[in-house]
Amino acid sequence: MTVAMLMKNTIHAATKVFDKRLLPSWNIRYLPLKLLNPVPSDIEIAKKQKPKDIDVLAEEIGLLPEEVNLYGKKKAKVSLDVLNRLKNVDDSKYVVVTGITPTPLGEGKSTTTIGLAQALGSQLNKNVFACVRQPSQGPTFGIKGGAAGGGYSQVIPMDEFNLHLTGDIHAITAANNLLAAAVDARIFHESTQKDEALYSRLVPQKKGIREFSTIQIRRLEKLGINERDPDKLSPEDRTRFSRLNIDPDLITWQRVMDTNDRFLRKITIGQSPTEKGRERVAQFDISVASEVMAVLALTTSISDMRERLGHMVVATSTTGEPVTADDIGVTGALTVLMRDAIQPNLMQTLEGTPVFVHAGPFANIAHGNSSILADMIALKLAGKFGPDGFVVTEAGFGADIGMEKFFNIKCRRSGLRPHAVVLVATIRAIKMHGGGPTVVAGKPLAKEYSEENLELLEAGFSNPRKQIENAGYFGVPVVFALNRFANDTDSEVETALRLARESGAIDAVCASHWSHGGAGAVDLARSVIKAAESKSNFNFLYPLELGIYEKIETIAKKIYGADGIELLPAAQAKVELYTKQGFGNLPICMAKTHLSLSHQPELKGSPRGFVLPIRDIRVSAGAGFLYPLVGTMSTMPGLPTRPCFYDIDIDPHTLDVTGLF
Repeated sequence: MTVAMLMKNTIHAATKVFDKRLLPSWNIRYLPLKLLNPVPSDIEIAKKQKPKDIDVLAEEIGLLPEEVNLYGKKKAKVSLDVLNRLKNVDDSKYVVVTGITPTPLGEGKSTTTIGLAQALGSQLNKNVFACVRQPSQGPTFGIKGGAAGGGYSQVIPMDEFNLHLTGDIHAITAANNLLAAAVDARIFHESTQKDEALYSRLVPQKKGIREFSTIQIRRLEKLGINERDPDKLSPEDRTRFSRLNIDPDLITWQRVMDTNDRFLRKITIGQSPTEKGRERVAQFDISVASEVMAVLALTTSISDMRERLGHMVVATSTTGEPVTADDIGVTGALTVLMRDAIQPNLMQTLEGTPVFVHAGPFANIAHGNSSILADMIALKLAGKFGPDGFVVTEAGFGADIGMEKFFNIKCRRSGLRPHAVVLVATIRAIKMHGGGPTVVAGKPLAKEYSEENLELLEAGFSNPRKQIENAGYFGVPVVFALNRFANDTDSEVETALRLARESGAIDAVCASHWSHGGAGAVDLARSVIKAAESKSNFNFLYPLELGIYEKIETIAKKIYGADGIELLPAAQAKVELYTKQGFGNLPICMAKTHLSLSHQPELKGSPRGFVLPIRDIRVSAGAGFLYPLVGTMSTMPGLPTRPCFYDIDIDPHTLDVTGLF
């Protein structure tokens, strides 16, 4: 009898462990807020809230200890093994937060993402995850400041969030620059060695044995060379294998660093006498503009990431062939450098709601969304016992850029289908689109933005109306979220909400999460729940089989409201080249200003009667998209006269960081 009882208890305990691994139960403790009026600075609020230890939060949301890699006490990386453990769990509801065309000050997408997640969790008891991008060090020390949300809707600790976090951007920088160094080194060695010497050094004898490495075999396969004994290759095949014949004038891979340094926008490299006169003009981009970052954001596994890194095109040969990271032989090393970066970073909101902070691709030349993997893991963790939980993910810039790329690129790659769109707006931005004075970061706002002006508001609603229409092209219901400021009058708020409903939003809600945390976004959260339960007929804007020209034209006409597009000579040549090279079926990632629906930042509202000029087209073959350049895109920001770093310091006694915002 005793043995039988022991066996029964063992089976019962094993069953409980199995159930926990399969369907983790959330038993989460939310953190109370101590609201102050006026609202203190972001960093003051963040410092006064004591976050839970991250291992405690991880246990609350059903993660197992072996799935959590701690980085100190307040942040951790989460293993991709979670996806396999929870593969039979239904995904939760999937909500994307976007915005109208913003002012240079931003309209609060990140703050709304966090505030909405706090409301769904602490106020309405939903299993909920927020997923946001990791900010670059560039704006943190430049002019914009951090990106942890704001007020009483933030990710904490905000200093760790905005600085090194777990080193993902450093890993991207290292991988990117290893590849850049490999490209120039390969050109140098090919130009200074004869065929046989080059081949012998690429495939050396080791302990009397000569063999190809795994990545060299991939190059042989690409070239259609079947021989695997290095000594039996013909002289012609040895030359084909060894020589990439990179055209130095057609190198597209640049070096990166995560600092705003305008003097690195164009440089000359190779000036040392040891490089034997092989100088060339090059440049630095900011790290988040690296294609390695875009690959990280769009990958679905470590093996998928390795393949994508290998497919990245770094240059063109003298015969017009694309040269990839695989050809250079560096793919495995890049993957090793990115081994830890692929794991999403777990943090929390001011109210103790879980947040994944992962990837931060440049929103102009890339797709400006956090990672697919973060969303996938969050959807499983929040999806206990079916799709009643929520994942709130943010798309960068206005809906014409971030949301369009979220649907056409990110969702196409992930296979995930969103249930609702939250379109964030402010009275300030709507008035600007109605003809209000220019808004400039760092300068006081004109009186039109602090005084009631319904005429400006109604005129400017052409922009939110167009962005609501844009979401409609994808068949997803829209909730209009008005981020209310202190100077906004009741009449202005009521007018904006009425116009949003008349424009096709399933609901329009005013929210005060910046000043009240989750409690200020309860109405918004309830509207999002209803929207997510309504009928959704998701579809893409275009099929991939459509030609490059036609895909660009579809985006320009439908999303921007253009009459058509004009391919300038360089762009026309790229259409022909990329179609020939087999890149014609990739989705399109438009690189244009985020300050207007058109290509001209000064054109506000919803411009009409313009033709969109396409200056050039480039390929991100590893990330898996083409990006047409509309105007000039700076990939290395510069520091202003008075950067944010003037205010940033550390208390030498407590080690507390001050001055971040």
